[in-house]
Amino acid sequence: MAIARTKNVGISDYKLRLVIDQIRGKMVSDAIPMLRYMTSPAAAEILKILNAATANAENNDLQSRADLKIVRITADKATWIRRFRPKARGR
Repeated sequence: MAIARTKNVGISDYKLRLVIDQIRGKMVSDAIPMLRYMTSPAAAEILKILNAATANAENNDLQSRADLKIVRITADKATWIRRFRPKARGR
């Protein structure tokens, strides 16, 4: 079992889930070509994470790339960016 995580991607979780739902349950060898030919920026980010997880499985767990399957992949809500609004404070 290999794990790869990323934070602060800059793409909404809804757009990421549209791509994630298409590759969940597939073999890694089938999912990588699918992601390469998708035009969505979300697909490019997911491809980076999938390559990282694949490298973790090959190097840390000594598993073959041909045997890897995407069992669990998620995209959750990110933290809110608090923006500063300058305004007068009654002085």
